[in-house]
Amino acid sequence: MVAVDDRRGTWRLASSLLLAGVVVSILAGLLHAESHDANDHVASFTAYANSGTWTAVHLGQFVGMALVCAGLVSLGTALASLGSAPGVQRHALAWTARLGALSAAAAVALYAALQAVDGVALKQAVDAWAAAPDTEKMPRFATAEGIRWLEWGMRSYQSILLGAALVLVGVVVAATHHVSSVVGYLMALSGLGYLAQGWIIGESGFSAGNSIPTLVSILAIVISAAWLAVSTWRMKEPTTRSSGSPESIAP
Repeated sequence: MVAVDDRRGTWRLASSLLLAGVVVSILAGLLHAESHDANDHVASFTAYANSGTWTAVHLGQFVGMALVCAGLVSLGTALASLGSAPGVQRHALAWTARLGALSAAAAVALYAALQAVDGVALKQAVDAWAAAPDTEKMPRFATAEGIRWLEWGMRSYQSILLGAALVLVGVVVAATHHVSSVVGYLMALSGLGYLAQGWIIGESGFSAGNSIPTLVSILAIVISAAWLAVSTWRMKEPTTRSSGSPESIAP
């Protein structure tokens, strides 16, 4: 008996989802209303209240994150079924990939809740604050600020879950050598950046301390996603092997 080995489709789907998600997230982020200091809530809330595209931008951000996480889940699932490594190593890598996929699935679920808070609840609160008479502005502001702090907490844990997913999947990508190991290292580096973001946001919100981790995580995921997409779309035709051969289960 023979078996035709072709996991190119899964790898291409995963890399395409990941790259599309990165592009959509960046484009949506460029349209996000900002103030000079995100932790200056008066300035930030004023900018948010004046934004006419707030809901659409946050929906775009959710779509981008959903695509990124779908790509990580697909890639983690594909990596979990690899059979080319020795027994113990293969088992460890498979479980690492599965944990990465689970972390990505949890990250997108939490991101949906985050965008409901940020994209809907916070917008309604800042609009009410901006339109309130002077006698009501203080309690309205306090309500908006409470929602903002809830956003901090959700963003912190979502960044940690996304970072964990990128580190876990990146480690397996680097270890299995089906594409350049550098792709996996860059994914893991991006994940470390998101982990740092999660800690900083939990401690001090959207402070200036986030600048370097944010830059590192974005650059690393852009390069790794593009490199992975090019590599997977250039994969060779599937090979036909005997089903009894150990190599018949290798990608």
